[in-house]
Amino acid sequence: MSNEYIQAEEENDAMFEHHRIKADPGQQTLRLDKFLLEKLSGITRNRLQQGIKDGFIQVNGQPAKANYKVRPLDVVTVSMPEPKPNREVAAEDIPLNIVFEDEHLLVVNKPAGMVVHPAHGNWNGTLVNALTYHFNNLPTMENNEGRPGLVHRIDKDTSGLLVIAKTETAMNSLAKQFFDHSIERTYYALAWGDFKEDEGTIDVNLGRSLKDRRVTAAFPDGELGRRAVTHYKVLKRLRYVSLIQCKLETGRTHQIRAHMKHLGHPLFNDATYGGDKILKGTQFSKYKQFVDNCFAAIPRQALHAKSLGFVHPTSGEFLQFDSELPEDFRTAIEKWENYVQFH
Repeated sequence: MSNEYIQAEEENDAMFEHHRIKADPGQQTLRLDKFLLEKLSGITRNRLQQGIKDGFIQVNGQPAKANYKVRPLDVVTVSMPEPKPNREVAAEDIPLNIVFEDEHLLVVNKPAGMVVHPAHGNWNGTLVNALTYHFNNLPTMENNEGRPGLVHRIDKDTSGLLVIAKTETAMNSLAKQFFDHSIERTYYALAWGDFKEDEGTIDVNLGRSLKDRRVTAAFPDGELGRRAVTHYKVLKRLRYVSLIQCKLETGRTHQIRAHMKHLGHPLFNDATYGGDKILKGTQFSKYKQFVDNCFAAIPRQALHAKSLGFVHPTSGEFLQFDSELPEDFRTAIEKWENYVQFH
């Protein structure tokens, strides 16, 4: 089973294989290479132009040149082979906030802003670079070279808890628990709007957006994407925003962020999913200034992986770990609490 879970969770990592992008009806004419640079992440203009020259990229089923002007409703297909990955991970002396450690595994509290593993555009300064420095011979899942110790991940600007495997036995056990959805994971999030219900479950397929491959989209009809399940509960209502707890049953890319967007409650200051604008409340200048101050207090999506529970791979004991909200998150909540109290 070794790597089934992480492949499912990281299905959008193979950036260059088999994209099909349909131009919007209102698409302005744009050079093919520029159009694709906007739609695909982690790819250079030189690589795109070479791919076009080699015939890997077609428009409406026909080879096209880089200067072809993409028009409304054009269908662009990309079948470029994935570049050979860089398997060498540089060891970097980056401090780790270790919550728990024994000979089999460790639990770390990742700060916001730290990428979990090296990838296009982020080859250094990642959690994996730090792990490689502090630990020798961490195991790696089959077909997942370059990511020693990892059995799951969280987004760069999401803070919180991650479990890292130190042995093959631990890696296989933890990967199976993730695959079986038996790992307990709770997140705290600050979301726009006042939820109608106190709690609920979102069971809506998620997959890469057909318009922008960097974004996860909801597919409520179930024909596209993969099944994704998030259980949420409102912890605190703050008039125009709500503090919520989310429990993950599945682990899709950007799951909570995309599910909350689908529900009409994007996460506060989540630029990718539209939460970095005033979505609720008045447009008066004082209120706008207050929201801008909140954005400045937490300059990222308000999402924190707060707790983590799993069965220890060798002892069979159920371990539960909890973490404090980071300072930026607490500050944003306090600002909203004060606003509700005095306005």
